[in-house]
Amino acid sequence: MRLTICLGFYFSFYTFVTGQSLDKTTITKWYSETKSNGIIIQNSFPKGGPYTGLTNKNFNYSYLVFFTRVLNETSNPLELIINFSADSIAIPYSPDTFVKLFLPPDTMTLDKQYLFSYGVTELESFDKPTSLQRTINPNEECLFYVVAIFYQTRATAQNQRRGGNRAELVLEGQDLFYRMPPQINSLSCGHVISKK
Repeated sequence: MRLTICLGFYFSFYTFVTGQSLDKTTITKWYSETKSNGIIIQNSFPKGGPYTGLTNKNFNYSYLVFFTRVLNETSNPLELIINFSADSIAIPYSPDTFVKLFLPPDTMTLDKQYLFSYGVTELESFDKPTSLQRTINPNEECLFYVVAIFYQTRATAQNQRRGGNRAELVLEGQDLFYRMPPQINSLSCGHVISKK
């Protein structure tokens, strides 16, 4: 009798524990997901924090890391091209506050989604233009990072609102736009071309 109870408890506990494991190959929740003519674009929520890697101690810095997943459900290969300049973008309603977007050289994979800053280690490449060009074959995907570096040239009570806690890559026709409300409503950043 005691053996039966112990075995029953063991199998119940084993089923409970194994049933709680996370599938690290999928995301359970995206900030946004759109589908257009067989192209799916999924955008993550942000991760980040203060940034102290710069030599200019007169500015206050912070960063956010986002990642995007582009899936090709068409019957043709797709050419994905994204470009970010090194230009600063002024943040409305927050004087002397700016953001720069860049594509770090780190490679994103879905198993990194639980890591701090999604596993990004390279934050130094924001001072030069960055680009990405990939071919996505039918039934394949492409994952990549976008990092936003925020900085204030002068910290005052009026510029404490940084914003930008959500961002998304969107496709309109063949053109790609990056949005980060309220700072960036629609920044042209590339295109997706079907290679027939």
